[in-house]
Amino acid sequence: MDIFQWNDRLRLHIPTLAKDWEQYSLEERTAIIARWELIRGTIPDRVMEFEAGIIRMQAEMDEEDNFERCCELTYAIVDLASRINDLHIWYRNDQDVESRRHS
Repeated sequence: MDIFQWNDRLRLHIPTLAKDWEQYSLEERTAIIARWELIRGTIPDRVMEFEAGIIRMQAEMDEEDNFERCCELTYAIVDLASRINDLHIWYRNDQDVESRRHS
């Protein structure tokens, strides 16, 4: 069973541990950490993609006269900003894995 599940919202695989970290063998933990490091390395790219989307939508809003369309763009921008925040949390999540690895 693969513990990394695709998350459409964040556009990357995230770990979904089925048991406590300590219940995984050393070999399993090493493999999980190695895979997470590869996935984690893509997070800055996702953040940049979402930021580019925000910039595009802000530019569109600057030119938009339709109030309803401005509201739609605002909600879309808020959604992307929320995704960026979640990605930052996942990126920092490595600190927890590292401290577990050394304990």
